[in-house]
Amino acid sequence: MLMGEYRHAMDAKGRLFMPAKLREDLGDKFIATQGIDGQLFVFSFEEWTNFANKLRSLPMSDPGAQAFVRLFVAGASECEVDKQGRVIIPQNLREHAGLTKDAVIIGNRSKVEIWSREAWEKYAEDNHSCEAFAETMAGLRI
Repeated sequence: MLMGEYRHAMDAKGRLFMPAKLREDLGDKFIATQGIDGQLFVFSFEEWTNFANKLRSLPMSDPGAQAFVRLFVAGASECEVDKQGRVIIPQNLREHAGLTKDAVIIGNRSKVEIWSREAWEKYAEDNHSCEAFAETMAGLRI
């Protein structure tokens, strides 16, 4: 399972260090795409295939479903880790996530998320209510 929080700076060429613990599960090549909350989603090829199969099952006649599919597929890009453990984040994905320098990379079960530091800190601040988490977890029977 992918987990943990890592902070790294992106260089001027758009390269970001991918932590070794996450690369163990992702591999040296993986798929990065736009996320739902302004972050990037990063999938191993195996997980991307699983996700893409779920997207294929969505009805083509549903405009909302097709918009959802377009968000993920149009922005998707194959990425490869170099010998120093860095990956080039494509320009369109850097713009989507507001990545300019400082990034937060988190493991989130079957995928990795890449956030700009500012967006991650705002997200964490806005969603740090123990009461809300307790309610959600109770509703999910956790």
